[in-house]
Amino acid sequence: MIQLIRGFKDILPGEVEIWQQVEKIAVSLLQDFGFKEIRIPILERTELFARSIGEDTDIVEKEMYTFPDRKGDLITLRPEATASVCRSYIQHKLYAKDPVRKFYTIGPMFRRERPQKGRYRQFYQINAEILGVESPLADVELILLLVSLFSKLSVSDIETHINSLGCPECRPNFKTALSGFISTETTHLCSDCIRRKDRNPFRVLDCKVPACREAMTDAPSILDYLCSVCTRHFEIVNEELEALKIPFIIDKRLVRGLDYYIRTTFEIHTGSLGAQSAVAGGGRYDGLIKLLGGPDMPATGFAIGLDRLAEITGLDTSDLIQTPDIFLAALGEKCRTLAFGWKCALGLEGIRADMDFENRSLKSQMKRADKLKASHVLIVGEKELEEGSAVLRNLTTKEQVLIPLENIIAKVKAKLRS
Repeated sequence: MIQLIRGFKDILPGEVEIWQQVEKIAVSLLQDFGFKEIRIPILERTELFARSIGEDTDIVEKEMYTFPDRKGDLITLRPEATASVCRSYIQHKLYAKDPVRKFYTIGPMFRRERPQKGRYRQFYQINAEILGVESPLADVELILLLVSLFSKLSVSDIETHINSLGCPECRPNFKTALSGFISTETTHLCSDCIRRKDRNPFRVLDCKVPACREAMTDAPSILDYLCSVCTRHFEIVNEELEALKIPFIIDKRLVRGLDYYIRTTFEIHTGSLGAQSAVAGGGRYDGLIKLLGGPDMPATGFAIGLDRLAEITGLDTSDLIQTPDIFLAALGEKCRTLAFGWKCALGLEGIRADMDFENRSLKSQMKRADKLKASHVLIVGEKELEEGSAVLRNLTTKEQVLIPLENIIAKVKAKLRS
């Protein structure tokens, strides 16, 4: 028997309904705030992610699914969506008509990391991106969207963490201070952190190894090194979140695992997922579009881990699973052919109809209707054909009525909708 590849999963009926409802609620909320859907390829040139995410990140160094195509060009299964959205924005010159764009996308991403609770090698994200807006109000709007979405999904055990990552003007002083601190803690750091401490000390703050996290507890905070512009940007984010009555925690340890982030960064944490508590995160990436060959445009966005979110939502699956409105129980070949035509016609009318295609007894067909939790059964046999009517039975109340065969589709539809 061929089984799943490690780190991948099937999303089966009984679970997929939760996913569909999460997506439906998320899309409705995003569209209410003016976001438009964009669909991006699963495969991109490797260079796109190497340049945008950063050569020194775990994603590029260890986790990407990268391989040469038949011409020898390196291509990669997308590990995240933001770089692809920016590539599309640049390639199609979407900025020319209107530089301000609000996009969302939903789909699979791929990273070869250690599978664990809520984390897979093929995982799904809901992404939202605001391009062409420098104001910190755009960051606040994204945080509001996340908090509102979790509320609509009955996820109550959440914390909003925020930080600033500064900008190219104020980072050098912080980098010097951070590097000095790291040099005093090298005996407690993993080999990856030691390798990265000189080229990109920010990566040390992002390390998930417990010993490294413990060693960095007293590391300097970038908030003490922000320039006046970054300071004011972060102050506005704080002020507007307070005005919207959104509780938040200023987390000096919060950095993003991708190189393109600057200034505002944020995560939504939950206590329902154990150690891997972040279920959504994002921030500002003002330099990314220019880095990828486009105009110098500000941008900000977030990503939600759909796999994780589906595990913690308060939605009730039993309320979401669709059952047949009607089951057609036919006795004999002639009646089965007739019932099949009715089933198809009812389906085209928006009535969820089902039937047994095999030549089984009425008792077996009624058991099947009960198993499917159909609300009604339409029974037709030789006797019903002779009398010119079928029996419609309500499986909840056990009431039954005769439905004339003439124009039966309209009559059944009216009865079910009454």
